[in-house]
This record gives sequence, structure tokens and C-alpha cells, in this order.
Amino acid sequence: MEKLMYMMMIEKSKTYNKMTKQVVMEHVENIRKLDDEGKLEICGVFKGYPGMAGMYILKTKSREEAEDICKSEPLVMGGYATYKLVGLQIANRENNYLL
Repeated sequence: MEKLMYMMMIEKSKTYNKMTKQVVMEHVENIRKLDDEGKLEICGVFKGYPGMAGMYILKTKSREEAEDICKSEPLVMGGYATYKLVGLQIANRENNYLL
């Protein structure tokens, strides 16, 4: 059985540097909520990649659920960032690293 996770690539918009402390706090609360719900595998900030803010690896039951999470991200909702959602097929011991 194919195992998928979804990678949300967060891209800075032209107003990214104008975000408020309140938006940053909402963003962090959203990360905590996703983690508490078991929907966040890992997240982080990109360093040295102009235009890129960071990414989430999401564990969801469907692409639609992952898309809903992306759309409700406070940075996206506030217009400070956009996103690309990519399906990530997991390679591991269980599936012999997709061999």
C-alpha cells in the first residue's frame, strides 16, 4: 500500500516582512495544534533560500485534508505567504525503500 504524506512549501509574499507579532503567535499556535492532533510530522524554516519561508510535512488521511490545513495557515490567510502542496511517497524499510 502506498503511504503518502504531504509537504507544504511556504513561500514568502511581498508583505512577508510586514507580519505582526500577533500573526507569528497565531502561526506558532497553529503548529502546536497540528502537532497535538498528530497531523504534523516535522516543520522548519529554510535558511539561505530566498523567497522560501519554510515547510510542513503533514500526516493526513487525504490531499483534501492537507489542502484545508494549508489554506487555514495564518501566514497564508493573512496574505504574508503562499504555499505549494506536494505529495510525498514515503520510502522506508516496510516498503524496501520503494524498490
